[in-house]
Amino acid sequence: MDASIHISPAAPADAGIISRIVERSIRVGCALDHRNDAKIVAAWTHNKTAEHISAWLTDQRLYLNIALLQDKPVGVAMAAISGKVAFCYVQPEWFRRGAGQALVRDLEGWLLDQGLHQARLNSTRTSEAFYRHLGYQPCAETFAVAGLNAIPMHKALTPPS
Repeated sequence: MDASIHISPAAPADAGIISRIVERSIRVGCALDHRNDAKIVAAWTHNKTAEHISAWLTDQRLYLNIALLQDKPVGVAMAAISGKVAFCYVQPEWFRRGAGQALVRDLEGWLLDQGLHQARLNSTRTSEAFYRHLGYQPCAETFAVAGLNAIPMHKALTPPS
């Protein structure tokens, strides 16, 4: 993991950059999943606008964090008080530098702070190996949603020793 990664809670002023990171990560980094199908990309990104993200940032049931690498915003992730990891997106040119792992670990810490002992998520094919590396395991059959295959996964959360 790159030592210069800094994870912090996202702030309302971050909504625009978060929207841009998410959209670019989906368009470029997740092409395996959407196969450059404009309808699938539009369905995937329609609720990732700065306006939607601004609303998420004020919802106390949600936690959004942002990763800075070399002082540049490179990734974002979100979890819900229910234990669901909603997403983790990193700019494609910053893949495999530890930002995604740091984002998810921070979400998991927040979930533990909320008293939860399990996290769950729906992974794409693009992200499945990443989540497996972090200890997530498939827990149900893959299903289709908005033209994408979703792989339900979960992980037991344990406090750091």
